[in-house]
Amino acid sequence: MAKVLELPKLSPTMEEGQISAWHKKEGDAIDIDDLLAEVETDKATMEYKSFDRGTLLKILVPPGSVVQLGQPVAIIGAPGEDISALAGGSGGAAAQKQSAAEPQPQGDRPAQPAGGGAAPSGDVPATSAPPAARGDAVSPPTQPAAPQPSSGGRVKASPYVRKLGRERGLDLSGVAGTGPGGRIVARDLDGLQPAPAAAAAPAATAPGELAAPEVRPLSMMRKAIARRLTESKQTVPHFYLSIDVDADPLNALREQINADLAATAGEGEKPAKVSFNDLLVKACAIALVRVPECNAQFTADAILVHRRVDISVAVAVPEGLVTPVVRNVDRKQVLDIAAEVRELAGRAKAKKLRPEEMANGTFSISNLGMYGIDNFGAVINPPEGAILAVGQVRREPVVRGEQIVPGRRLSMTLSCDHRVVDGAVGATFLKVLRQLLEHPTQILIG
Repeated sequence: MAKVLELPKLSPTMEEGQISAWHKKEGDAIDIDDLLAEVETDKATMEYKSFDRGTLLKILVPPGSVVQLGQPVAIIGAPGEDISALAGGSGGAAAQKQSAAEPQPQGDRPAQPAGGGAAPSGDVPATSAPPAARGDAVSPPTQPAAPQPSSGGRVKASPYVRKLGRERGLDLSGVAGTGPGGRIVARDLDGLQPAPAAAAAPAATAPGELAAPEVRPLSMMRKAIARRLTESKQTVPHFYLSIDVDADPLNALREQINADLAATAGEGEKPAKVSFNDLLVKACAIALVRVPECNAQFTADAILVHRRVDISVAVAVPEGLVTPVVRNVDRKQVLDIAAEVRELAGRAKAKKLRPEEMANGTFSISNLGMYGIDNFGAVINPPEGAILAVGQVRREPVVRGEQIVPGRRLSMTLSCDHRVVDGAVGATFLKVLRQLLEHPTQILIG
């Protein structure tokens, strides 16, 4: 018997998802635990796997569609099974959910349902409630009305469907809509070919007019970033403490470690490497153990001082920023930290991180040194109580004794939640961190 598949909750904070890609096509056999699709959530791209066996009879939402939890996305059943009733009902429900979730353009007015009486004429606004809401008895039609192409120069489609049409280069004016009242829904665009390239030439801007901007729809990740960072700046009282440290000893230690790793690597084996950031992550872990008040978070009733040191490391990805967490950093060796950070960063860029790998950090590090940034202030990642912003290692003249000599300097700024971390506490943390970085053998034995 055919069954409608609905979008499940793939992460604890998920409220909607975007279908990134379907891994099965209509007509494919489906087994339990087969990968059906990839779904982009607010945190990562998740795998949507099947809980049933059968044949994929119908895909209800194309790639790129934003889908609410519980919204129908596909139908499975036996090969050749009649799904017209399911497909019609699921498509209508999906269209109604999509329309309710998106603002209605002022030029689009829903048409009267078939069988509900004469359609309003002229420009009379369609303000009446649906028949079910008014209590009218409406007999179901014996067969669905044939799709009608949009007419009269007005395209009946939601903003989301219009956006899909623009992205695919489609002209919606001649598309036959299968939604309520002939409205064009996302599935109506499947299989359509884009307009010829000559027709896609941009229109000339009239004198005095501003050129239209490029519209880039918000990804699920960008929406989450906007929501969380706005919440952080509006609800967390930030203050900032900066230091500038002598990075020559840290550079010398890093070069020595990497030289030893290269010398001990087997023939044809790529030697492991340690970065400034790897040493810094370990140094921060030691400093957090010595100043645990910075390894804390604020709650309405108490300050929670963590007994674990789980450091979130900011990683830039094309869609924005993710913060995979290195667990129990204080108990790990530098080489283990280096390997784990590289592995997490690689999976972050491939959108393969699991939600639990980006949650429950106790402290964050954001390093923009590789982009040539000298210093900056980072936004705290709630519910953590602090984040360290790290700039590049700078080559500049420094004073040693009575002489000016070439040297390396490193600037860092600690953003603190003043509800948790007082100025003296943050200053103490940075003092301990400076001591570790300027005497870096302590990082290896600490």
